[in-house]
Amino acid sequence: MADVPAPIDVTQTSEWHALQQHFEKIQSSGANLKSWFANDPQRVKKLSYDLSDLHFDLSKNLVSDETIKLLVALGKAVDLEGRRDAMFSGVHINTTEDRAVLHTALRRPASEAGSLIVDGQDAVADVHEVLDRMYAFANKVRSGEWKGVTGKKIENVVSIGIGGSDLGPVMVYEALKPYADAGINVRYVSNIDPNDMAEKVKGLDPETTLVIIVSKTFTTLETMTNAREAKAWLLEGLKSQGAIDGGDASVERAIKSHFVAVSTNLELVEQFGIDPQNAFGFWSWVGGRYSVDAAVGLSLIIAFGPEVFKDFLAGFHDLDTYFCETPLEQNVVALMGLLNVWYVNFYKAESHAVLPYDQYLHRFPAYLQQLTMESNGKSTRWDGTPVTCETGEIFWGEAGTNGQHAFYQLIHQGTRMIPADFIAFANTPNPTKDGEQDVHELFLGNFLAQTKALAFGKTADEVRAEGTAEWMVPARVFTGNRPTTSVFGEALTPHALGELIALYEHITFVEGTVWGLDSYDQWGVELGKQLAKQITPALHDDEALALQDESTKALIAYYRAHRK
Repeated sequence: MADVPAPIDVTQTSEWHALQQHFEKIQSSGANLKSWFANDPQRVKKLSYDLSDLHFDLSKNLVSDETIKLLVALGKAVDLEGRRDAMFSGVHINTTEDRAVLHTALRRPASEAGSLIVDGQDAVADVHEVLDRMYAFANKVRSGEWKGVTGKKIENVVSIGIGGSDLGPVMVYEALKPYADAGINVRYVSNIDPNDMAEKVKGLDPETTLVIIVSKTFTTLETMTNAREAKAWLLEGLKSQGAIDGGDASVERAIKSHFVAVSTNLELVEQFGIDPQNAFGFWSWVGGRYSVDAAVGLSLIIAFGPEVFKDFLAGFHDLDTYFCETPLEQNVVALMGLLNVWYVNFYKAESHAVLPYDQYLHRFPAYLQQLTMESNGKSTRWDGTPVTCETGEIFWGEAGTNGQHAFYQLIHQGTRMIPADFIAFANTPNPTKDGEQDVHELFLGNFLAQTKALAFGKTADEVRAEGTAEWMVPARVFTGNRPTTSVFGEALTPHALGELIALYEHITFVEGTVWGLDSYDQWGVELGKQLAKQITPALHDDEALALQDESTKALIAYYRAHRK
């Protein structure tokens, strides 16, 4: 195990007990958002924060001045600032893998080369060496200098990965589509289900398609299976078009012209047929779900260009700097993480909704599911001891206003408290009007209305005043007091998106530190992978079948009976 201090049992601190007493006092006094707003005209000002491109309003959370003070004290009790500094300096805080955690180095400017030496390597210089190679390669593809085997310009990119090698790039590609300026379409394949590959290559011309295989080890089962499928599709297509003759030399040229890799396993990359010069690596101190700003983002640089990607990285770095330099009392990033602890451990909230009011962010909740739940969905602390309180929460969501017509009923009137983050931007790249009505303003009206309704609700007397029949009044009452955070930005720019991603990276870190977790390993995904390798042969092999449990045997029997 890495040599780091054992986690502090937060539940045994005086600060935890003070928060518990405070929580019980709030519950017994019946204090609520309406009264807190009425009694404190400065509430919104005190709980609003500005950070470069983003404005934060925490005033509709179930907190008082005292709550914030106690949450900050809790953060200090677990040495949140000390662990933050250890992470940024390259200490091996990923204990189970004995690794540094340095996704923040991916966005440090080149001018900081020499300032971060980790395990004998200049991390910042290494990052920029790879970035420069990626930028040069992307410019060749974008300009048409890089050509397919028949001399045609690349018009389509298929990026193959899974988990962090897919969720991040897909989300960012969707979020920044207005910035795609090279006429290059990007599609992403992740699922081992053959339907995914079939749909993603449908309609593509192999002569104008570039495939990026994203796998650090070049051994990931799903990714390499899909990579071989893509190779077969491309070579068969080129051969059927007469573009290659199918001989070894023409096949070798085709693979080198149409495949590149994001990997550090150059031996396997070369065995696949890819020129190792066209392999872009990243480091053991970058976890997959923290890697969208590493070489995993190669498809994004091709789609948007190096300057957009540099601005994207600058957004990350600006938020990193804020998180490191701002005292906890005023640090909205740390406070949002501590608020999540408040809801999970004291209000016993089991889930957290993230609701972007921007269609371009429609994949953001799915991205956060891996970031947060793979990081903090754990019952063991970083020293191997059991956790002492609830950890993690289920992150979920959907773009507004679609979610309003799906699950908002549960958030407004259900029996479970679901804290929610609402995200919106003042400007849209696609302004339009419905008659005299600005449609974006109509959209933002919904964004603002939802947080107001969740906070303040609607009383029985207000419902009666509308002429509602008495028997129906209870069904139309909204209790309010449902907590939300509003994140408002000027526009969804590359810089703002970088800030937004880094925000949730650090929220996850804050929660993990309080709970004593190693937020940077993911052993929970391993058992299913191991069992899949054992079970797959049983679909057709009786000896392998005999080793399975009775339920699995029965399911395989169903498969055998119905597979055509």
